[in-house]
Amino acid sequence: MNNDRWVVLGLASPRAGWFSELARWSTAAAVPIDFVKCVSVEEVRVRLATGRPYSALLVGGDATGLDRDLIDTTRATGAAVVVIGPTSPRDWNDLGVDRLLPSSFERADLMAVLNECAPPISRVAATVEIDADATTDTTWRGHLVAVTGSGGTGTSTVAMGLAQSLANDASNAGMVVLADFARNGELAMLHDAQAVVPGLQELVEAHRSVRLSSDEIRSMVFDASVRGYHVLLGLRRQRDWTAIRPRALDVSIDGLRRSYRHVVVDVDVDIEGESESGSLDVEERNLIARTTLNAADIVIVVGTATTKGVHSLCRDFRQLHAFGIPLNRLVPVVNRSPRSIRKQAQVNSALASLLGQLDELDGVRPPIHLPERRELDDSIRDGVRLPAVIGETIHGSVMALLDEHGARPMNFTTRAPVSVIPGSLGFWTDEEDVA
Repeated sequence: MNNDRWVVLGLASPRAGWFSELARWSTAAAVPIDFVKCVSVEEVRVRLATGRPYSALLVGGDATGLDRDLIDTTRATGAAVVVIGPTSPRDWNDLGVDRLLPSSFERADLMAVLNECAPPISRVAATVEIDADATTDTTWRGHLVAVTGSGGTGTSTVAMGLAQSLANDASNAGMVVLADFARNGELAMLHDAQAVVPGLQELVEAHRSVRLSSDEIRSMVFDASVRGYHVLLGLRRQRDWTAIRPRALDVSIDGLRRSYRHVVVDVDVDIEGESESGSLDVEERNLIARTTLNAADIVIVVGTATTKGVHSLCRDFRQLHAFGIPLNRLVPVVNRSPRSIRKQAQVNSALASLLGQLDELDGVRPPIHLPERRELDDSIRDGVRLPAVIGETIHGSVMALLDEHGARPMNFTTRAPVSVIPGSLGFWTDEEDVA
């Protein structure tokens, strides 16, 4: 007989009957389980972070704080997640839950589940295997284009112009969204959005426990009908980044890509992590930018034609490439560029010279130049369409790059053919129905 035991974390309401019953079974050695009671989600996270191996987390379906981030954190340690007596109509499989048990389970039921999905302590693996069929997603995904750059370079304006240009294509009608992922979100002001709720924070919060449908996601955006696209408003206060959870953010971005053909994101260029700064807090503060830029199909890096602007553009380029974004996904853009061809050539030469000082940055594509438009501020103030040149200049290059890399918004996974057997398609008869 195997002498292995299961070390199980428990989280539920103190009045939950199964919680106290399992504690009695463990104390009386009625089951080979070491049961560790937890009073909060924070205690569960702390215990998981100690490095001690656990077999499973048994958690009540109505427990406060039960979301995809807690489930992902638990599974990352090698422990399974078993939900007891779920009381809400969640898609538990989508959240990553391994098994469900009714609140009136017996000892045999519990042991059957643990034997099936929770490794004993002596055989704890790095991860818990997941049924591939359950996680296969054949839904198409739209393009994700991130627009970033140092402050004052006009990244928001460039993102707005690109979104407007993409929306001008009749095939993209109603299928373009501009998302504000900057910590100091300003797209609400630039679009004169009277109501700043819902926005990014509400979208991510909603995805902590469920996966929203496309219609539900579309109900959370602002309709910039004059310019033809939708806007996901950003954080209302800079400190609100603390409410953004990693796994919920991942699923939120995926939800936007399932709902729109083109997702244009205005995002910060701050991507320092723990390895660069020595601070986990800095990495968590930069979570939104790091996640978005890593997932983007194309990253547009915006600078200006001034001495400082060229320097900042080179610095941002190096930083993004060091972060792991390949050169073929980076597109330099010089905003408020001089109209003189000679001066534009000087900017190109300066960029090539400065970036070429590092061998791995040789071969950077020439920047796209956006000229100064005097009526731009008036267009934003009056809420009318932006000058077409802002987006159209970038539009062609972005689409060419997406085509070059083989990216397509309609990317269905081929399904295996299904055999037809007698009776599977129904029956019919020549006889008339008898009244």
